[in-house]
Amino acid sequence: MTDASIARVLIDSPLPQLDRLFDYAIPEKLRADAKAGVRVKVPLRTLGRLVEGWIVELTDTVDYAGKLSELETVISPFPVLSPEVWKLARTAADRAAGNAADVLRLGIPKRHARAEKTLPDAAVNAFEPSGEPTAVAFFDEGAITTLVTQRKRAALTAPTGVTEVAPGVWVGRWAVTMVELAAQALARGTTAILATPDFRDQEQLEAAAAALLPADRVLRLDARQSVQKRYGNFLRTHDGTPYVIIGNRSAVYAPAANLRLIVVWDDGDSLYSENLSPYIHTRDAALLRQEQQQCALVFLSHSRSTEVQRLVEVGWLVALSPGGLRTPKVIPSANQVSQDRLAAIARIPSAAWKAARAGLDEGPVLVQVARPGYAPRLACADCAHTARCTTCAGPLAQRSASSTPSCVWCGALAVKWRCRECDGTKLRMVGSGSARTADELGRAFPGYRVIVADGDHQVLTVPNKPSLVIATRGAEPVAEGGYRAVLLLDGAGMLARESLRVAEDCLRWWSNAIALAADGAPTVIVGVGGALATSLVTWRQEDFAQTELADRRELRFPPAVRVATLTGKVELIDDAIRQLPVAPLDVLGPVDLPDGLVRTIVRFDYKDGAAVAEQLKALVVTATTVARRSRKPGTPRAQQPPPGLRVHLDDLEPFVDL
Repeated sequence: MTDASIARVLIDSPLPQLDRLFDYAIPEKLRADAKAGVRVKVPLRTLGRLVEGWIVELTDTVDYAGKLSELETVISPFPVLSPEVWKLARTAADRAAGNAADVLRLGIPKRHARAEKTLPDAAVNAFEPSGEPTAVAFFDEGAITTLVTQRKRAALTAPTGVTEVAPGVWVGRWAVTMVELAAQALARGTTAILATPDFRDQEQLEAAAAALLPADRVLRLDARQSVQKRYGNFLRTHDGTPYVIIGNRSAVYAPAANLRLIVVWDDGDSLYSENLSPYIHTRDAALLRQEQQQCALVFLSHSRSTEVQRLVEVGWLVALSPGGLRTPKVIPSANQVSQDRLAAIARIPSAAWKAARAGLDEGPVLVQVARPGYAPRLACADCAHTARCTTCAGPLAQRSASSTPSCVWCGALAVKWRCRECDGTKLRMVGSGSARTADELGRAFPGYRVIVADGDHQVLTVPNKPSLVIATRGAEPVAEGGYRAVLLLDGAGMLARESLRVAEDCLRWWSNAIALAADGAPTVIVGVGGALATSLVTWRQEDFAQTELADRRELRFPPAVRVATLTGKVELIDDAIRQLPVAPLDVLGPVDLPDGLVRTIVRFDYKDGAAVAEQLKALVVTATTVARRSRKPGTPRAQQPPPGLRVHLDDLEPFVDL
C-alpha cells in the first residue's frame, strides 16, 4: 500500500511530443498495485483512447490546478522498469534527440502472464560469493583486479585461438576471457552483462559460461528466445541476485542495480547499430550506463574500432593486451592465379593452394569468401554491363550452379532475360560466391569433405577431420583444435565496397577468421597489401586504427566529430540550422530526395553534442505537431503530407558514397 496519490507516467508512444512524464491520479482501488516501474493503461485526451505506459515515479504534489485524469488499470503488478534502466533510457534518448519510450522497448520484453505466475521466489535464488575467482588467462592479474575492483574502463585485445572448455566443446579464447571477467564480478556478489553481436558468438559465449560458471547464475536475454522464456529471465534480473546476463545488443539495458561489469565483444560489428529511432549504438549505451552506475566496462575485440581507438587516445579507456601467445602467422599473397593445374582449377595463388594442401594433411582448412551463393553478380555476356532485373532493376545473382538467376532485391526469376543496354540474352558470371568456390575447391582437392557455412547453411562447429570449410565473412564455424590453415580470398573485392568503414570492417573480418586458426597454423591473405597487410602480419591492428582515426580527423569524418543528418522540407532544414545553439563545424547539403524532401548533414564537436541534441529534439516536436495538425481526417496515408523533420545523430549512412 502506498501513500502517494499521483503517478508520473511515461507514455509508450513514438510521438516526440509525448516524450515526457504525465501526471495521473491513483484511484483507491489501484493504490496497492500502482508502484514505480509497473505497466499501466491511462487515458490520453489528445488521442482519445487508452494507451499503455510505465509509472516512473510516485508523488503527492503536482504543478497543475485542474482535476487530474485517473489511472485506468495496472496491467501487471511486477515493476518492469527499474530506476537504473529508466535513467539510462532517458539519457540515451536525450543524447540521440529521440524518445525514451523507443529505447525502453528495446530493453523491456513483451509481457507474458504465465511467466509471472511461474517466477521463483527471490529466496530460492539466495547466493553466496565463492571467494577469489580464477584469474583471467593471458592478462596481467593486477591490471584485471584493478579494472574490476575499481570499476575502470578498458579496451582489451582478445587472445587468439580456440580452446576446449568441456569434452568436445570448443570455443574461441575470447569467449573464455569474457566469462572469466564475468566470474570476477560474480565472485564479488555483483552482476555482469556480456553482449555479443549475433547468435554464433552468443552460442560460443554460452558454451563457455556453461562450463565455467554455476548454471543458475547465468541468464540469457535475446530476441531468439520464446516470449515466455525471455520475459521470465527478464523478471529474474529484478530480484537482486547476482547474475551473468548474456545477450545481444539489447542486453545492455537489462535491469541490474548491483551491476559491476559490462563487456561488449567486437563493438565494430554493424549488428550493434539499432535500425529504429533513435538509432542508439550498443557501445554508446554501454558507455552511458558505465558513467551512471560506475561499473567496470570492457570493449573486447581482435581488431579495435575507430570509436574505441578515439576513447583510448583521449584517455577514457586504458588499453590492455594479452601475453604468452604466439603471434598468428599471416602470409600476404598476390592475387595472381598460379600456373599449377590444381591451383588454377581453384583459381587461387600457389601459396594459398600449398597452405591448404599442407593443412588438409592434419585437419580442417578454412576458406573465407566475400559473398554467399554461386555467382554473386551476373553480367551481360556481350556488353559486360551488370545484369538487371526487368521488374525492379535490381542486380541479378545465381544461388547455385543449377538454379535460375534471380533478382537480389525482389527475388523475381530472370526468365527470358534481355539486356537493357545491348539487347543481349546471354549471361556470364562475375565473381564467386561460397557455393561456386566450394565446387571449384572440391575439384581441386578431390576426396576431401567440403562444408559450406553462410546465411543459408548455418554451421557452428566442425570436427577435427580433414575438410574444406567455405565460409562467408562472419559465418566461420569453430573447428575442434583450430583450423590447420586459413585462406582469406576475395580481399580486393571486399575492399571495393563503398563505405566509410570498409577498411576497418575488412580488418575486423579477417582478424576474427585468423583467430580461429590453431596455434602456429598459417593464414594466407590474397590480394591485400599496404597498411592492412602489415597490421595483420604484425598483429597490431591498433596501429591501423590509429592511422585511420587520424585520417578521419583531417577530413572531419565520424568518429572524429559528431554528425546529425536532417531530413525534411528544405525550409524546415534551413530553419533548424539557423536555430542551432552553437556554430557547427560545417554543413553539407542539401541533397534532393524523393517526395520533395532534402537531406543535410551537420558536423559538430562532441562538447556541443548535448546542446545540439536538445535543440534538434525541440524542433522535431514542433515540426511533428504542425504536420499532424495539417493532416486531413479520412485521407489515405499515401496522400498525407510527409513527416516534418527527421533527425539521425551519428549516422554513417550518408558517408557511404564519399
